[in-house]
Amino acid sequence: MAPPRSFIITCILILTISANTFAFYLPGVAPRDYREGDEVEVHVNSLTPMMGPATQQLKSVIPYDYYYKPFHFCQPKELKSQPESLGSILFGDRIFSSAYVLKMKVDEKCKLLCNQTVPPEDAKFINQRIRENYAINWLIDGLPAASKKLDAKTHTNFNSIGFELGDQTAEPSLNNHYDITIQYHTQDKNKYRVVGVIVKPFSRKYDATLFSQKDENKDCNSVINRLVLSETNSNEVFYTYDISWVSSSTAWATRWDSYLHTFDPRIHWFSLEDVQEDFGWKLVHGDVFRPPVNVMLLSVFLGSGAQLFFMTAVTLVFAVLGFLSPSNRGSLATVMIIFYMLFGSVAGYVSARVYKMFNGDSWKKNVFLTAFLFPSLIFAIFVVLNFFLVSAKSSGAVPATTLLAIIGLWFLISVPLCFIGSFFGFRKPKIEHPVRTNQIPRQIPDQVFYLRPIPSMLMGGVLPFGAIFIELYFIMNSIWGNKVYYLFGFAALVFIILTITCSEVTILLCYFHLCAEDYHWSWRAFLTSGASGLYIFIYSIMYFATRLQITSLTSTVIYFGWSGVMSLMFFVLTGTIGYFACLAFIRRIFMSIKVD
Repeated sequence: MAPPRSFIITCILILTISANTFAFYLPGVAPRDYREGDEVEVHVNSLTPMMGPATQQLKSVIPYDYYYKPFHFCQPKELKSQPESLGSILFGDRIFSSAYVLKMKVDEKCKLLCNQTVPPEDAKFINQRIRENYAINWLIDGLPAASKKLDAKTHTNFNSIGFELGDQTAEPSLNNHYDITIQYHTQDKNKYRVVGVIVKPFSRKYDATLFSQKDENKDCNSVINRLVLSETNSNEVFYTYDISWVSSSTAWATRWDSYLHTFDPRIHWFSLEDVQEDFGWKLVHGDVFRPPVNVMLLSVFLGSGAQLFFMTAVTLVFAVLGFLSPSNRGSLATVMIIFYMLFGSVAGYVSARVYKMFNGDSWKKNVFLTAFLFPSLIFAIFVVLNFFLVSAKSSGAVPATTLLAIIGLWFLISVPLCFIGSFFGFRKPKIEHPVRTNQIPRQIPDQVFYLRPIPSMLMGGVLPFGAIFIELYFIMNSIWGNKVYYLFGFAALVFIILTITCSEVTILLCYFHLCAEDYHWSWRAFLTSGASGLYIFIYSIMYFATRLQITSLTSTVIYFGWSGVMSLMFFVLTGTIGYFACLAFIRRIFMSIKVD
């Protein structure tokens, strides 16, 4: 019996949600009510590069601590750091108290924060960061300070997280005056909540005499000269700010909506054509379940891929249900790490079942490699990249204590669970094949060009990549462009479509190979859908060339290092999906034939 055409024919339509897409999320933190005159704390976060206003390209990927000495920002009398989640630390957040004094519904005008002397060598550092479009990041009542931007394609205004460190219209000038507009929503009589923070930065070259006089009506905006830091002489910098409180009808529960903006709405679709039926696959029934070469490595990869699959699926469920609010910084990364550790049991179980199915007998080696091979590779890359961040004195460098915490989670949670999963996997009865395997391998005839290993893998990897490449654009912008990613519902839909695409494409090509009497399907199935990871890395190269303007070695290494990690994890994930779909398909069709 030939496989049903539903296995062969695929037609998938992917619709990208328009710019007016509604996002569902839970607020994540309890609202805080302020009375008039209550202090509203301002916290500062790391400085991060943002897209250039003209080119929409990044020039760096290295974050810097707000109080990193060369910046010479004003510090409070008592500097306090804020507690952060594991994911927040890994993504470079370093949140501290600030010297700014804000009081609910109390406007301020041309208020002097402090004055600093910037030496020439630090001026050079600041000017370079301005050229690289670095942004200042504040948090007020847990809400990021934003700058108003216009989407040229949809002609809608949205809040872009952060505001410019400086202006580089002609030559770099430092923004040292901040016009702060805080929107508040009235709950009850004399009870207010912060629902919006907009900052307009300006560059002002002040005369010191302006602040020597106690003039309550002084206007910082009357100064028109820009502050250009000299790289040969010392510079005196005065930091000032205005505060305006504006009533808003925006409810506290929807205050994040203005930050959640969809860029470049578009529609993408693709289809596979019908194919002719063939019966050559029946001729290889005595070889189709022959153990593949390097079955140990294949089983370890499949275990790690199953672990990644469950981590991704459960994380998306939590995200779709609204538990990963953007107000909980780093919550997505934290949840992913925790689930990855917890699903170590899945990795051990799956790896053991596959290895035993192909008559593997080195079970101790299988258990050890499943627990350590793939995680060690990712962790080694992570440590190397962290050394580059340390050498660049970046705030994105992960502290040693956090590294120890990750190692502790790995050895105390993931590894024991992997061992437990392997224990139950090896205790289960061996998976029996529907047909016997011949003692003498069958000779494989010459294959047409497009069915040879490399061409078929490259063809197979295109379609899974095509299912996610639009969403990949938004994810890359979120990672490198300091934008909020929030379309988790659509991400879940894309993940489902990706799973279906990987499965059907792998089954289709596997069927072609079997019809051509090529029974080496195990590694071919894994590599066919896994080849989409190669296309993701190629896409990251294109993104680097077209969307970034990075010139420093450290930023380049960081970018391609993490792009490589992402591509590797995607390779293992999609390869695992393709393998198990192909295994289920082959078992199903060979159960339907009668062999004497």
